[in-house]
Amino acid sequence: MIDIDPTVDFACKMVLGNPAHSGLTVDFLNSVLCLPSPIVTVEHLNPIVWPEFESDKLSVLDILAMDDQGCRYNIEVQSRIEDSLPERLTCYAATQLLDQISKGQGYSQLQPSIGICILKGNLFADFTDYHQQFRLRNMAGLELTSCLEIHTLELYKFQRAQDRIRSSDQLDHWMDFFCNTKGADAESLKQRLGSPIFDEAIGILEMISQTPEQRRQYEARLKFERDQITSLQAAESRGRAEGVAEGKAEGKAEGKAETIQLLQKCLGLPQLDTTILMSMTLEELDHIKVGLAEKLQTRRA
Repeated sequence: MIDIDPTVDFACKMVLGNPAHSGLTVDFLNSVLCLPSPIVTVEHLNPIVWPEFESDKLSVLDILAMDDQGCRYNIEVQSRIEDSLPERLTCYAATQLLDQISKGQGYSQLQPSIGICILKGNLFADFTDYHQQFRLRNMAGLELTSCLEIHTLELYKFQRAQDRIRSSDQLDHWMDFFCNTKGADAESLKQRLGSPIFDEAIGILEMISQTPEQRRQYEARLKFERDQITSLQAAESRGRAEGVAEGKAEGKAEGKAETIQLLQKCLGLPQLDTTILMSMTLEELDHIKVGLAEKLQTRRA
């Protein structure tokens, strides 16, 4: 029985962000993008450096890669759907464009920057398809440029449509891998997914489970993820409850203040005094909270 969840960021990084297993990254990208000319090779731009990783417990383990044509990719898993997530995904993709300019390339030499976000929650409630693709187009569908592209993969929607698994659709199989691997029998899962690429991916999860250091890191990341979700939800819920009970904005402000202090603690920053925070407007508190949340998310491995 597989007891590692591939949607925990550490496990996902070991599967899709590991230079020793770049074939998995290539297969995943080709499955998502369905390009006319498939990607052949990728270079991982931010592999795990163990001494640095162990000293930075707040690292966000996103996956940065570049393919054989120079296209840039940012792959990440998100367990919590923040209101600002679409803007943050856009910012990440745009940053990869700006990074190319800083290295001396002109605008005409820019290579596409593509963000792929695997979501544990439901971001687009009005759409049933689990895979959404966003590019710069006008209302009639005329494309301005292909240099900026964002994909979202909503695991929740895939789980609601398990009958859609088809041997010819590799992205469905990747979604099946992310949704249904934990708790599955390894051999049965390999037979169902039916590709050597998933034998390799499952082998990595088994290695994490059997290697004490990697298992410890996985458990630490899992706990960190759960703690952050629970603490932030609790702080915001207290604020909402108090706001309703009192019929005034004070409850909301207290909830936002608690969230800000929690984020500052997670980032290792000095915590602003509650009195100072409560003297601010809700708009000012929102601005600080969004900035801290983005800083926490953008910590690199």
